[in-house]
Amino acid sequence: MSQLVPLSPLAPTLVQVRLSEISFDEVVYPRKDHDPVLVQRYATVLDEIEAKQRYIAIATDKTLLDGKHRWLAYKKRYEGEDPLLTVLQYEVTAPHERLKLATALNSEHGWQLTETDKEATAKTLYAYGCTYDDIASTLSVGKATVSQWLSRTVKDNKDRRDRKIQEMWLACSTQDEIAQACGCSQQTVTNVVEDFTNAVLQNQNSKAAASHATDFAPPLYNVWKQQTASAGMRHPGQSETRWVDNLLYLYTAPFDIVIDPFAGGGSTIDLCKTRFRRYWVCDRKPIIERAHEIRSWDMTAGTPPLPRWKDVRLIYLDPPYWKQAEGAYSTDPTDLANMELAIFTTTLGGIIAGFAKKLSTGSVIAMLMQPTQWRAPDKHYTDHVADMLRLIPLPLDMRYQCPYESQQCTAQMVEWAKVEKLCLVLSRELVVWRIP
Repeated sequence: MSQLVPLSPLAPTLVQVRLSEISFDEVVYPRKDHDPVLVQRYATVLDEIEAKQRYIAIATDKTLLDGKHRWLAYKKRYEGEDPLLTVLQYEVTAPHERLKLATALNSEHGWQLTETDKEATAKTLYAYGCTYDDIASTLSVGKATVSQWLSRTVKDNKDRRDRKIQEMWLACSTQDEIAQACGCSQQTVTNVVEDFTNAVLQNQNSKAAASHATDFAPPLYNVWKQQTASAGMRHPGQSETRWVDNLLYLYTAPFDIVIDPFAGGGSTIDLCKTRFRRYWVCDRKPIIERAHEIRSWDMTAGTPPLPRWKDVRLIYLDPPYWKQAEGAYSTDPTDLANMELAIFTTTLGGIIAGFAKKLSTGSVIAMLMQPTQWRAPDKHYTDHVADMLRLIPLPLDMRYQCPYESQQCTAQMVEWAKVEKLCLVLSRELVVWRIP
C-alpha cells in the first residue's frame, strides 16, 4: 500500500490499496441490503465516479466503511484482476467505532439508511456497550426511539433468527447447516419451518402468491411469446421470468424444490421467493453481485450434491447454447458453449440423464433451447432439441414454443437470408420430460 496525501489528523488519508485487500464485514456495515442492478450500472461508469473523487472508504484494517455498491462494481468490472484503487482510509480500529463512522458516512450520500438498518445498527452498538445517548447521537434519532428499539431486542433477535431459518430452508440448506448458522437446535429449525409453512398457507396474501392467484395469467396454449423482457437483472442468455413462472404454475406446488443449475442472473431465486417454492440454484461461475445466493457448481463435473431429492419437482435447464454463447462466459474449453458439437450434445445429454436418475415419479425436467444457425460453421442449421429427444428416453410431457422477436436479426442477417433464400431461425423450444 502506498500513501498519497495525509489530509489532517481528524480527516481520512488518501491511499492506494489492492482491491483484494479490502474486506467486507456485515456486522460493522450499517446498510444490510444492496441493489444488484445498481452494482451493474456503477460497473459501467466507474471512471466517471473516480473523476468526481467519490472514493470508497475503509478502516485501518481495510474493512469497508462506505461504498458497498462501488466496491462490488469494482469486483465485477475487474473480475479476475487485482487493480490498485485510490480510497479514503480512516484510522479507526474498534468495532463500535468503525460501525459509528460507517453509519455517519453512509448517511451522507446515496441511499439513506432505512429505519430497519438504523434499528439493527442501534442493537449492534448496544451490544458493543454504547449508551442510549451515544446511539441516538450516531443515528440522529431521539433517545425515546432508541429505547423503543432496544426494548424489543430479545423478540427481534428471535424474529431475525426465524427469518434466517426460513430463508435458509427455502434455499435448501440442511437442518444441520441452518442450526449451526442460527445458533439453535435442529428441533427449533423444524418448529420454525412448520410454523412458517402453516402461516404462508393461512395468510391471504402469501397464499394467493403461492397459488399464482396474483400477478399471473395462466398459459392456455403451448406458444409462449413475450414482446418485452421482464424487468430486473441482466445477464447473457437470461431466461424470461414469465416462462419459469409458467413452469412453477404447471408443474409445482408451494414448497416443492426447484433446481436451476445454470442460474445466470438469479431470476429463479427471486421468483421462487415470490411463489414460496424452495430452490437450489448454482452456476459454473456465479456473478459477483449474487454470489451470496448462487452456489458454485460446474454441471460438467456431475449432478450437484443436493441433500434431499424426493421433494424436487422441477429441474429447469437453460444452458449456454452451443456456438451462440461461445466466449460469452469464458474461454474455457470445458464451458458448454465452447465445446465441439458432439461433446456438447453428449455432455448436455449426460446432465439430463443424471438428473433423471435422482428424481421421483411425476417430477419434470424442462430444457429451453434454440437451434444454432447464424454462428454455426457455414451457418448450418443444428437442431439441439432433436438431438436431446434422440438421447433422452423419457416420456415427453409437452413442447412449448418460445420464439424470439424478429428484431434480434440484424440487417446483415436479413440480407444473407434473402441472398441464400433461407429462413432465419427465430424458434426456441421449452421441452418438458416427465419422470415415469
